[in-house]
Amino acid sequence: MTDNSRPARPARPVILGQNQYGKAENRVVKITRDGATHHVKDLNVSVSLSGDMDEVHYSGSNANVLPTDTTKNTVYAFAKEHGIESAEQFGIHLARHFVTSQEPIKTARIRIEEYAWERIEHSGKGAHSFVRKGQETRLTQITYDGESWEVVSGLKDLVVMNSTDSEFWGYVKDKYTTLPEAYDRVLATQVSARWRFNWSDDKQQMPHWEKSYEQVKRHMLQAFAETYSLSLQQTLYQMGSRIIDSRSEIDEVRFSLPNKHHFLVDLEPFGLKNGTEDGAVYFAADRPYGLIEATVLRDGCEPRIPVDLTNL
Repeated sequence: MTDNSRPARPARPVILGQNQYGKAENRVVKITRDGATHHVKDLNVSVSLSGDMDEVHYSGSNANVLPTDTTKNTVYAFAKEHGIESAEQFGIHLARHFVTSQEPIKTARIRIEEYAWERIEHSGKGAHSFVRKGQETRLTQITYDGESWEVVSGLKDLVVMNSTDSEFWGYVKDKYTTLPEAYDRVLATQVSARWRFNWSDDKQQMPHWEKSYEQVKRHMLQAFAETYSLSLQQTLYQMGSRIIDSRSEIDEVRFSLPNKHHFLVDLEPFGLKNGTEDGAVYFAADRPYGLIEATVLRDGCEPRIPVDLTNL
């Protein structure tokens, strides 16, 4: 007697792991007109969605897939419908929409870069001329799973320098050490920083995102300028501590600080002394560079910002 029953389907030799999809780097510029005075918000918005997406990977069924082109259109439509009060608020609007309007989508992550513009002062009529600021790029990442929020904001490419009040000596030396000790050096770095807000629930009072960013940057710069530095690590800790102590809405700060080395040029072959006391000449080396990274936390809080900021 022939057994026509179908054999049991063997277990898959491989399984699908974490996955997400979306539309990256949607460039949106919103011009708000207040009479003759205009306001500019210039964002680069990336949308990433995850949820019940196994079948599209296994069989190619798109039944649960919201097209990435739709997510792009949503970004532009929301810029018109809701405006852009802040990068954080705009990201919150988008994340809430994707999770609450599409049942298969369980988590939405919105990453935003903001490019700042400042007005060009002139004698003509109106206030509608701008020059792109070059100090830093503002960042935020909004993650929403339908119940709780995580907002991590920050900045990158903020270049700062102290031309004195920095030393570096007393370090470990071995047979490969050639670096001379420095008692009056240039301290410069290109700040990449992320800070995590403790706002996580709609029932909590939402931070004032614009004011918070301005104040965090101010405290960060003041700490850099006011710290007599014996190491870049010490300066980093003072920058993070000032933010945590001054801003109650923030529980965690993560820094990545490349040490932009400035080495004294040897001018003795030309019969010239190159001392810092009367103004020195330096060689600014772009690489290799020391890379100082650390997290500063409010006491009792757990770190959540990734150690590798390139993944954020």
